Amino acid sequence: MLIYGSQEIVEKTDENNKTFNDTIYHIINDYQFVDQDSDFVTPETFVNCIYVTDFFFTTCPSICPKMTAQMMRVYEEFEENRKVKLLSHSIDPTHDTVAVLKEYADNLGVKSDKWHFVTGTKEDIFEMGRKNYMVAVVEDENAEGGFFHGGHFILVDNKRRIRGIYDGTDSLDVNNLLNDIPILLKEVNKDLAQ
Repeated sequence: MLIYGSQEIVEKTDENNKTFNDTIYHIINDYQFVDQDSDFVTPETFVNCIYVTDFFFTTCPSICPKMTAQMMRVYEEFEENRKVKLLSHSIDPTHDTVAVLKEYADNLGVKSDKWHFVTGTKEDIFEMGRKNYMVAVVEDENAEGGFFHGGHFILVDNKRRIRGIYDGTDSLDVNNLLNDIPILLKEVNKDLAQ
């Protein structure tokens, strides 16, 4: 599977003092958000796991309901697999408090250790979208609900690298995601076994 984002070739030296070129890939930076259970969510939450992430808001009148329905497909398909998690960032932290996110998750009937709905400062969440996950997230008074955001689902591996980007409003593209997750899991399991 592809690794998305910028790449940098760096020269390294091995234990035998031989030099070689290594590729350094774009990774998701450190972060700390709060989920629907008031727990901190950081990269440590996803150690030895892969996850699918998106950006949404609970009062979204446009694409979010479609995205949530498609993310539920991912949740249901991998509900029992402890190595697959979901992470949804609210882009409306003023409205989407911990209590609102808790009610939203409860209404979906999802387990909070499997699917984290997170909030934080607007600046931190928008920056995560743009700089880390490479998706559009902006406040826009002309957009339905006051925000414009991409409907992408991003697949992230155990090394915090982006391995897939999918249209979360398109069931056929979400089928591709559902097919790619087991492929990535095999790669991760092989990597963890070494």
